[in-house]
This record gives sequence, structure tokens and C-alpha cells, in this order.
Amino acid sequence: MAITTEPRRPLPARIWHRWRQLRVTRPFSEEIEHLKPPTRFTFLPWLLMGVGALSHLLQGEAANPWLGGLGLLAFNSLYIGVVFTSFAPRTAGGKVPRRYLLALAAVTYALAIGYGGSWLVFFPLLSLAVGIVVRGRRMGPVLVALAVSAGIVSGMRSGDIWDGVSIGYGSLISGLVTSAMLTLFDAVTQLRATRQELARNAVAEERLRFSRDLHDLLGHTLSVVVVKAEAARRLAPRDRDAALAQVADIEAVGRQALTEIREAVTGYREGSLSTELDRARSALAAAGIEAVVKESGPPLPSQTEALLGWVVREGVTNVVRHSRATTCVIELSGTDGQVRLRITDDGGGVGSAPGSGSGLKGLTERLAAAGGSLGTGPAPRGGFRVVAELPVEEERTA
Repeated sequence: MAITTEPRRPLPARIWHRWRQLRVTRPFSEEIEHLKPPTRFTFLPWLLMGVGALSHLLQGEAANPWLGGLGLLAFNSLYIGVVFTSFAPRTAGGKVPRRYLLALAAVTYALAIGYGGSWLVFFPLLSLAVGIVVRGRRMGPVLVALAVSAGIVSGMRSGDIWDGVSIGYGSLISGLVTSAMLTLFDAVTQLRATRQELARNAVAEERLRFSRDLHDLLGHTLSVVVVKAEAARRLAPRDRDAALAQVADIEAVGRQALTEIREAVTGYREGSLSTELDRARSALAAAGIEAVVKESGPPLPSQTEALLGWVVREGVTNVVRHSRATTCVIELSGTDGQVRLRITDDGGGVGSAPGSGSGLKGLTERLAAAGGSLGTGPAPRGGFRVVAELPVEEERTA
């Protein structure tokens, strides 16, 4: 059996193919995010632009070589000082880099005016340092003034106007490119920090949702279980069948609670208003409270029903726990633009005991997020009342 191998591509073709793969599999925005920001060592290689001036000193072509050597040493030292202090956490953005920059500018102008020639390339290096230190609105005027003055000095020293234009243009571009690059990496750093903060907020919001759902679910379910257990205990001596019916209800409530907790954990639970009203009737009846339900208005969207279902659940739970009422009236009325739900009892006027306030607080947060409101307080004729109002918007289908 013969084995055939594909001929190996030439090196340029392999490089081109690999580059295209990288471009396809990795968008440009992701490439920017994965780039490492510049450090203090990134701008040091630009000092090699001063090799020409150093060569003139070594070859004896510059006047006063000792003075020129000291100037070259001062320029390099100040340039390194500007870069290092600009990237140091303690001195970045402070007065130290600016002082180094002013001293660097004085040395640059002195060397350029005194020697000219290859010493004029120190102007673009000075502009690069300006792009590192100066930010904001002051950067533009400073760079323009530097470029114009560098062009004038270069033109006067070389006697050629085009040399002055070249040095001035190079100085302007050097500072602008440096400033733009650092601004871009600052923006990328801020975007990364913002993304992390959004992720932390999302986790906190999910924890709040989960705790709020568990409170509402378990608080209502356990209240119903306790009430029905008490009813079964009272009925057991004289009416065994009724007591068994209450026990069966306890089993059904427990199974339903397990299902709802699983749904709450996954985050996909949406309560049904009709289901919550049926459960409210059952819980109130088991507690010996007469339930009166009044409904009017057009059909409601599922999201609005889910929110009102939470209100019915929490409101009825508080009535069963704390009110000692004999009657509870649940009124639902709506129009095309708004729906209102009232839960009123004739108890002692106490709607929540210590420890149950987090439920009403959670409801207030839920309704506020949907543009609604929740009001609680004593009813006009005694007892306690919970009023929820929500705007009604038609559901949009894709």
C-alpha cells in the first residue's frame, strides 16, 4: 500500500496561511485586549537615535567634546528618569515626571542650538517624553509649541527650511503617536476593569435573586405546612378523613415546594397568578380565614402575572402568619395601561412581624425594577392592606 504525502508549502506560503488563520480565529478587538501594555522599558530603545551624536563626539567632529559628552549623558539620564517615574505607581501623574521633563527640555534645546546636525534628533525624543507625561487638553498646545520651535531651531541651524519642517513634523508625530498608544492601552485597562466589575455585579445580583426567591418560596410553603399541620392535629380526634385530606395537602405542598426550589435555582421560574390565587384560597381556608377574590380587567401578560403572583404569595403568607384575621379580600383590577392588586385583611392591623420585612422589601425591589410600586399600611376600616401597582405592556414576540 503506497503512502502519499502532501508536498510541503514554501515558507512564505506557510506564513501567509498561518496569518490568515489567526485573523479568522481571533478578531482584532480580542487581539488588542490580549496585548500587553507598554512598560518603562518599552521606550528605552529610542535612545539609540542619539548614536549619531555619540559618533560625532567619539570622532572628534563636535566642538567642546567634554561639554557635549556631559550634555549627552544628562539627556539620557533625564530621559530615563522621565520614563521610569511616569510608569512608577508612586510618582505616575505627579510632579516628579514633570520636573524631569522640564529639565530634559532645557538640555534638548541647549544641545540642539549649540551643536545642530545630528543633535537635532533629540527633539522627537523630547516629544515622545511629552507624550508620556502630558495628557488631556494641555497635550495639543504643548506638542504644537514643541514642533514649531523644533522646526525653527532646526531650520536656523541647518540653513534648510525643509530640514526644519522634517524635524518639526517628526516631533509632532512622535508625541501624538505615543500619547495615542498610551491612551488606547489605558482605555483597554479600564474596559477590563469595567468587565470585571460587571461580572461581580452580575454575581451579586444573582445571589440577591436567589436569596429573595428562596425567602418567598420557603416562607410561604412552610407557613402553609404549619397551618395545615395544625388543622390536621385539630381534626384528627373527631374527623379522620378531613385530617387525612389535610395531610395529603401537606404532601402536595411539599412536592410542589421541591419543584419550585429546583426552578428557582435554575432561574427559570415564572409564577402563575391563577395558581397563586388557588393556593392562597387553600392556605387561608386551612387557617380559618375566609378568602374573597375579586378579579376584573383585561388579560395580563405572563411577566405581569408572575410579579403579581409573588405579591399574592407574600401578602397571603403575612396574613396567615401575623394578622389573626377572619376575612381576607384580594382585589385585582386593571386597565389597558395599569393593573392594581389589593390584599386587605380585618386583623389586628399588623402586616408583618419582625423577620418578615425582607419579603416586602424583596417585593418592592421586584416591582420597582418593572416600573411599579408597592404600598403597605393599615387599611381604612381596620386591618392591614398591601397595594401593588404595575404598568401593563403588551408582550413582544420575535
